[in-house]
Amino acid sequence: MIFISKYLVPKGYTGMTMYPFVFLKEKALKSDIVLINHEYIHLRQQLELLILPFYVWYFLEYLFGLMKYRNHRRAYRNISFEREAFLQESNMEYLKTRPFFAFLKYLCKHEI
Repeated sequence: MIFISKYLVPKGYTGMTMYPFVFLKEKALKSDIVLINHEYIHLRQQLELLILPFYVWYFLEYLFGLMKYRNHRRAYRNISFEREAFLQESNMEYLKTRPFFAFLKYLCKHEI
């Protein structure tokens, strides 16, 4: 389910996923297939980690990245879940062939 909410999506972002919902900042973004694919990748990640562990893992990776980079944007972009979503968002076939726990291969990859 996709909802439009300029108040729930943090400043500086266009979308946010909280299983089973995708929140977009503006209605026009519903037609951005790359953004929607990015958010659907997050839905799959959340589901395979049974939702709550996803958020714990996400937050811990973010904190580690914040200590490492001392920069919010770099810490966010280098969370394994974000790496996978950003690197695969343009591949519209990705979710059809994505193996379980695919985000794990993005844990130790180079920075983006």
